[in-house]
Amino acid sequence: MQHVIFRQLGRIRFCDAWQLQEQLLTEIAEKRKLGIDQNDPLHYFLLCEHEPVFTLGKSGKPDHLLASPQLLNNKGIEFYHINRGGDITFHGPGQWVGYPILDLDYFFHDIHRYVNYLEETIILTLKEFGIRGERIKGQTGVWIDTTQPATARKICAFGVRCSRWITMHGFALNVNTSLENFNLIVPCGIRDKSVTSMQNELGKEVNMHQVEESIKRNFEKVFNCIITKSDKIEI
Repeated sequence: MQHVIFRQLGRIRFCDAWQLQEQLLTEIAEKRKLGIDQNDPLHYFLLCEHEPVFTLGKSGKPDHLLASPQLLNNKGIEFYHINRGGDITFHGPGQWVGYPILDLDYFFHDIHRYVNYLEETIILTLKEFGIRGERIKGQTGVWIDTTQPATARKICAFGVRCSRWITMHGFALNVNTSLENFNLIVPCGIRDKSVTSMQNELGKEVNMHQVEESIKRNFEKVFNCIITKSDKIEI
């Protein structure tokens, strides 16, 4: 059973979290290359909220950003074209963004299975709060009310990168997220479905700490790992 080092980063700019992920990925890769402590591999799981930002995946379309640079500047929203999969999404306060940096050599070599496990982690978390999360065939993410295209709405977006079987980037779960900024993009490049949050579905504000604990608990369950807390990861 693998041990995963957990760090809750609080509210942080996207660029700082991205840089930290790259540092940890390099650390894992170097340790693997040197053959150091292969019986005790490194894995990390970062959880944070971001200052308002739009991120566009490497396969995303720039025209899915509907706002002008001037509008973004006026609203204080940053924009990054990044190296994950997927299209465009929004990150902001009230949203838990999870970044697992796992060495899949010690789990499994199957990126589709990996994304499926992340989705399952969120589905189990939502269930604990009385929300039924579902998948839509052919579309990554966790959704609500999938029986009719007109009512289906995404509550958690996913976009990952895997380099030498080491993962980075991850998921964004809308907990108490303000949804208005999603109107400035075509979320995940999908025009005929909307976005929602746990607060929107339940009609009340949700305790962020309780959601954090649920995510950690279900991540351990799905990935069959042990999460250990650390405050020693330098930002």
